[in-house]
Amino acid sequence: MSNILHVKNLYARVDDKEILHDLSLEVETGKVYALMGPNGSGKSTLAQILMGSPSYEIVSGSIEFADKNIIDFSPDERSKSGLFLAFQYPLSIPGVRFSEFLRGSYNALHPDDKLTPIRFKKFIIDKLELLKLNESFLDRMVNDGFSGGEKKKAEILQMLILKPKLAILDETDSGLDIDALKVVTHGIKQAVLQNPDMSILIITHYQRILDYIQPDYIHIMKKGQIIKIGNADLAKELEVTGYDSIINS
Repeated sequence: MSNILHVKNLYARVDDKEILHDLSLEVETGKVYALMGPNGSGKSTLAQILMGSPSYEIVSGSIEFADKNIIDFSPDERSKSGLFLAFQYPLSIPGVRFSEFLRGSYNALHPDDKLTPIRFKKFIIDKLELLKLNESFLDRMVNDGFSGGEKKKAEILQMLILKPKLAILDETDSGLDIDALKVVTHGIKQAVLQNPDMSILIITHYQRILDYIQPDYIHIMKKGQIIKIGNADLAKELEVTGYDSIINS
């Protein structure tokens, strides 16, 4: 099976501080990856850089996604290529109705099959039910007044609608109680079942989300590099021993 993402010898910085140092990563089509590591190791930075955040400067290295060099792609171009990022801290957008935001996002990716408001409601109803969201949720402003759990469900709802080739989930489990975590992970698993070629990169500190979504590979980061790769058992080992024993072994 081919790889959807190739990151090779990537160096990146913000201001004068180097964040990523000779980082390489391969993501296989249709596989689930977990990216773990201590605070400050560069996990969220990597997610932002992959999505094209202008806050970071790429010094050298390459990013190839879906057989295209995307180093110079804008975030919008990367999204249209099939990249998706569920933010750790989703931003509120007062004045923009969530239904309009979702429909506009879908239509931007499907210019030849745009959804009217009526068709969109039919299209989205089963996805709302999957995430245990009421239809009135669509009438609210984007993330404005949403609880932490609602924000994370809203991110997964976007993923279900957009069907990306690679979904990067940046600490989607943070701040969720056990019930919300079950709903969110159920949504992620359904997205994978409906789109078996979709790849998932889960950035997390904890084993608990990996109890619901079994990763094919675990990658451990330290100081801007991936220093260890293993299977799902590596995350369980981390729960017992902590990062120090893994990093120093």
